[in-house]
Amino acid sequence: MKLWLNGTIASAGDTRIDPADRGFLLGDGLFETMLVRKGKIAFFEEHLLRLMKSAETIGLGMPYAPDELLQACRDLLQANELAECDRASLRMTLTRGPGPRGLALPAEPKPTVLISAAAGAAAPERLSLATVSPRRNPWSPSARLKALPYLDNVLAKEAAREKGADDALILDTGGMVACTSAANIFIWEGDTLLTPADRGAILPGITRAALLELAPGIGIDMREEDIAPQRLAHASGIFVTNSLMGLAPVSRIDGQEIPAHPMTARLAAAYELLLDAAAYGD
Repeated sequence: MKLWLNGTIASAGDTRIDPADRGFLLGDGLFETMLVRKGKIAFFEEHLLRLMKSAETIGLGMPYAPDELLQACRDLLQANELAECDRASLRMTLTRGPGPRGLALPAEPKPTVLISAAAGAAAPERLSLATVSPRRNPWSPSARLKALPYLDNVLAKEAAREKGADDALILDTGGMVACTSAANIFIWEGDTLLTPADRGAILPGITRAALLELAPGIGIDMREEDIAPQRLAHASGIFVTNSLMGLAPVSRIDGQEIPAHPMTARLAAAYELLLDAAAYGD
């Protein structure tokens, strides 16, 4: 595997991250994961805009222009022979770079940008969820950022796996439905589609934003609101979303079967068309 690190493509074995890098030592950084289909990067502008806005939030400058990063992604796909792959993924990681010991920010940061590429697995046909104890904290500065510290998510997913589920259903500190370990969640109540309101406890996903715009255009009543977990037992259907898998129906939560809603397939088909229109490639 080859990686792009600070402007240079090299094999993973020859790539060196500074041992003093704050991303490694403190989780002081951000990342984006992007879907690639036949060399076309889905929602590249949206991912990069989120990364740059998040970097601004934490006082970190992006050392490369958008067109440089787009070309870097294209070059890396070619270098890894993934440009014609049906499904691949790109991960762009931005850290504050090396710094002295301690928590204080370096006076003159030298950010690290690392891009990796990998062949993509097929999206799951359905998922099971289990409610876990880790909670999303809306008061945390990183709750709305795709930030490197992901330990809560890792532990949440492992707790779900120990319960025999594919992924975790995570509540916020107020006890409302928030998300899974790496996806936003959508709930059908009749023909109305609901998703948790963005009040600081969820990551505002790229796919989530696309569906919020897409659903009304195909006649779906779409709402953002607080969702108590008790409502899930009466849902007409549930699915989760992220950039790599798109829409994945949920078949079971805490052992209870969840029905398949016929409009999920229609929305997924509309989203597939949107992916093609929002892709960047040669």
